[in-house]
Amino acid sequence: MIEINPTPALEASSAPSFPALPASATQSTLKSETRRIPIPPHRMTPIKKDWINIFSPLTEILGLQVRMNVQRRCLEIRTSKATTEIGALQKGADFVKAYALGFDVNDAIALLRMDDLYLDSFEIKDVKTLHGDHLSRAIGRIAGQDGKTKFTIENTSRTRIVLADTKIHIMGSFQNIKIARDAIVSLILGSPPGKVYAGLRTVSSRMKQRAL
Repeated sequence: MIEINPTPALEASSAPSFPALPASATQSTLKSETRRIPIPPHRMTPIKKDWINIFSPLTEILGLQVRMNVQRRCLEIRTSKATTEIGALQKGADFVKAYALGFDVNDAIALLRMDDLYLDSFEIKDVKTLHGDHLSRAIGRIAGQDGKTKFTIENTSRTRIVLADTKIHIMGSFQNIKIARDAIVSLILGSPPGKVYAGLRTVSSRMKQRAL
């Protein structure tokens, strides 16, 4: 009687070998990728003034091709042979979107240089349904006198905030966005600014302790 040992056959079949992909296979997908970002009408004039500051980072840092489609009121970006990073198109789209939402160019460039920055948007009505003067007072509480409250939240949470009518846009890391959003929600719900400042001071002291 002949004994058959099945283990070698199993070992051979459990680890299949595939040939390596050629370099052209990975580059072919990058050539055809295009993204179109709509620009609001009120941001068309600023984007013309800051065109050099928007165009340069997209082409020099990410190696993308950029053009402005005035008829469609959108900015079109696509990958080229100079594009080396796989996520370059998404980074470029986030950068242009941040500028379209109202962020400064110098703040939006941080999205290209850092990987842990995100954009978060919500409306006041998502937190509480307000109308008329109540809505105006809620916006005023968020901004504060001469923008003092907004600047305090930005500096404490290390974020950037844009107030666009009833919409609020926040840019920062995931944890910092949560801190800023909680402060803004408290103001919308009617908390006095002094109470929100005290909460922000507590949070900032905890963040400093964790950093140490």
